[in-house]
Amino acid sequence: MYYTEKITNHFTNFYEISNVEVGQHFYWQFNDFQVHAQVLITSWIVIAILLTSAILATQNLQTIPRGGQNFVEYVLEFIRDSARTQIGEKEYRPWVAFIGTMFLFIFVSNWSGAPFPWRVFELPNGELAAPTNDINTTVASALPTSVAYFYAGFNKRGLSYFGKYIQPTPVLLPINILEDFTKPLSLSFRLFGNILADESVVAVPISLVPSVIPIPMMFLGLFTSAIQALIFATPAAAYIGESMEGHH
Repeated sequence: MYYTEKITNHFTNFYEISNVEVGQHFYWQFNDFQVHAQVLITSWIVIAILLTSAILATQNLQTIPRGGQNFVEYVLEFIRDSARTQIGEKEYRPWVAFIGTMFLFIFVSNWSGAPFPWRVFELPNGELAAPTNDINTTVASALPTSVAYFYAGFNKRGLSYFGKYIQPTPVLLPINILEDFTKPLSLSFRLFGNILADESVVAVPISLVPSVIPIPMMFLGLFTSAIQALIFATPAAAYIGESMEGHH
């Protein structure tokens, strides 16, 4: 009885810790279901920016690119070259769109928190921040990478793909399976931790000099956002290439 009560108390403590939040947050309540509105609002803004940019970039295409078309083609070439380097010359083409979507969404999401220190947008409670500042967004971004990883390997190698789990010896089967499950976790936690730390550190000087500091911080955020997006997209492409390497 004593041990049962002790275990119950431990689980109660863990539940209480899971409810601890940093800062104030704005939620939408649907009966017993609670939605983190801050993340959804900022994510919708990011998606709208990407869709609008894609529509504008594909209008009036010229044989000799100029202006915005030239910039968009440069970005696409950068994504294509990154995918080719990580996946391989023969298999990279079908995955350019996937890697590009992940890179662009994470890049714009990371940088979307930069304009908000000026309080351009106000919420009834809480403050808008980058969607990648929330662990749910980073995990949701990493899970498609895991699905793509398994799909690429199975589509290329068939049932023989699962033979890698018992290589070089069947004794390593649990470790090889665990390794595949830790890949999306490492991607999501690394991105979440880096963005959370970046915004927490930036919040200090912004609170001291709110009218001046956000300007250089926005340019710094542009650089760090690109780096973090690249750190996410590059391993994702490498995992996909690794799953197909049996046919290289």
